[in-house]
Amino acid sequence: MKKLTYPLIILLSAFTMLSCSGPLDAGNVNLENWKSDRDGCKGLRMQELEAFQAIKNTFLGADNQALIKTFGRPDRVELVDKSQSFFFYFIEPSGDCAGVEKEKEPLRVLFRMNAISKVSEVTITTLNP
Repeated sequence: MKKLTYPLIILLSAFTMLSCSGPLDAGNVNLENWKSDRDGCKGLRMQELEAFQAIKNTFLGADNQALIKTFGRPDRVELVDKSQSFFFYFIEPSGDCAGVEKEKEPLRVLFRMNAISKVSEVTITTLNP
């Protein structure tokens, strides 16, 4: 019994350390501005757009918890089917902002998540998925 205990403890410890994800490296993106600008209402995310575009593909393969720890709770989550979902972060003010009339679809960052909650695509667009 003792021979199985030590390898089991090491295996469980290694699994626990690997399963916990921390914040991602966001380069020059000011994450304080990003997180405080829910739905893009303040226009702070627009100031971070160029810095975000430069590093957007570095988030491919990241898990959903790492995204949340880095960018905060998404403005919107859309479940397409059992195999994919989208995290929306609005760059321009969305229709949920006070005093904003929806003339066109706002610019947003879309993180496409696959069935195992890993980022498979990062897009900056005005189109809905």
